[in-house]
Amino acid sequence: MTDVLSELHRRGLIAQSTDEDALRAALAEGPVTYYCGFDPTAPSLHVGHLVQFMVLRALQRAGHRPVVLVGGATGLIGDPRPTAERQLNDRSTVAGWVDSIRRQVAPFLDLPAERDGLAAPVYVDNLTWTEPLSAIDFLRDLGKHFRVGRMLAKEAVSARLNSEAGISYTEFSYQILQAHDFLQLYRGHGVTLQTGGSDQWGNLTAGIDLVRRVEGATVHALSTQLVTKSDGQKFGKSEGGTVWLDPQLTSPYAFFQFWLNADDADARTWLPLFSERPAAEVDALLAESAERPASRAAQRALAEELTLLVHGPDELRQAEAAGRALFGREDLGTLGAETLGAALREAGSVTVDGETPSVAQLLQQTGLASSLSDARRTVKEGGAYLNNERVTDADAVPGEDAWLPGGWLVLRRGKRAVAGVHRAG
Repeated sequence: MTDVLSELHRRGLIAQSTDEDALRAALAEGPVTYYCGFDPTAPSLHVGHLVQFMVLRALQRAGHRPVVLVGGATGLIGDPRPTAERQLNDRSTVAGWVDSIRRQVAPFLDLPAERDGLAAPVYVDNLTWTEPLSAIDFLRDLGKHFRVGRMLAKEAVSARLNSEAGISYTEFSYQILQAHDFLQLYRGHGVTLQTGGSDQWGNLTAGIDLVRRVEGATVHALSTQLVTKSDGQKFGKSEGGTVWLDPQLTSPYAFFQFWLNADDADARTWLPLFSERPAAEVDALLAESAERPASRAAQRALAEELTLLVHGPDELRQAEAAGRALFGREDLGTLGAETLGAALREAGSVTVDGETPSVAQLLQQTGLASSLSDARRTVKEGGAYLNNERVTDADAVPGEDAWLPGGWLVLRRGKRAVAGVHRAG
């Protein structure tokens, strides 16, 4: 058993913990079974959830056994948001999301053969024990252990009570259901530690209280820091919206670019949180990033490591190759149609239908040139490229052989401005 709490502190992953000395002793004595829950509020998890996986994986590497809960029951209710009531999704939708998230989680914790010495994860759905629970049993066996005053004091609940939206009993009861999860996992799997985000602290401690009241046992909770962006924007958002872990919702190229394009200050904050590299290597990258920001060492390390973790080596190679190819440093023909299309949609693209416009017209339509005269001037000065080949005739119309797989053209102005043209049909 390694001192995993010290590692988590070093990486800045711990916000709060219950009786850390007792927890450290329990972790040192032998394998601890721990859990983290994910509610299916969408068909995919997003990059914000990666913080929890960093904790899950660190504990697993230290010899402890992970239990992953996907909340088929709590996903039907919804954890209270600070500002407004959640929209309730129908049962079939939530059930489908449970299945897709369960498949998505597996690669993070299901270990390759050479690491079989570590504990394999257990996957559970809280609908299993929540659905058979009658209203009478819910009130008699669970509700009697909760004091309304303490429930009202929970941060998310008090925020909603003080807002115009108020809070329904449905969302108010969420903390009882999550606490019940801890009780059931303690009984069924010997779980003695729950991890989650700092915004979940009230729910985590509710579970600790319930286990103590019902079973007389001491269990623990550990919360992670809330990840933020230096400009005040919400972490995990890009210009295209939420950065999902599902490649159908956020392409591996866009995922790679999210990390690569991070602000310098953000990248230096995020690197210890998300990187599993040795401490000395992380420190060296942080030093390089501070001394030579133009190297984007921290950003590239994050992009490479997390794209490999989430999408695998093949998609990482394609994402890296796409970045090089779009800017003329690699053959565009090495990219698959899917990767090329994802990269150009991320860069910005237009669709043409019917007769193909001239290069000058395409430069204007894609926004690479402000006008036709600007486009012609760019071509004359040698700054316009079609599929990484310099254009010498502004009135030239791309021929049939210019179209790349998937029906794409790559336009570039100078070294940095790129746009795509997609042929309809």
